[in-house]
Amino acid sequence: MAASPRLAERIREMLAGRGIVEKRMFGGEAFFLNANILAAVWDERLVLRLGAEEAEIALRERHVRPFDLTGKAMRNWVVVDAAGIARDDELDYWLLRAWRFVETLPPPRPRRK
Repeated sequence: MAASPRLAERIREMLAGRGIVEKRMFGGEAFFLNANILAAVWDERLVLRLGAEEAEIALRERHVRPFDLTGKAMRNWVVVDAAGIARDDELDYWLLRAWRFVETLPPPRPRRK
């Protein structure tokens, strides 16, 4: 599935000037804070890294489901369907929730070659 260019642009606009790095991942666009994935665009949906507690709470909300690429849901991650991020305030709400978690993470260790 191709990433929605419009959704990716909305995220870029909201996160502009905040030190975010963007890379292609999951067949879409991923946005990194301090070298940790914050969010990604997957088709018309938003993938978020929320942490265990916040992800559990988020899964009770409308338009939210587990993030699953392989048949096994990824812990601490959720997907928000397009209907849940149609308005800018909704997208901002979800990005802020992910930001609050990801900013607490240390940068990942460099991979060994």
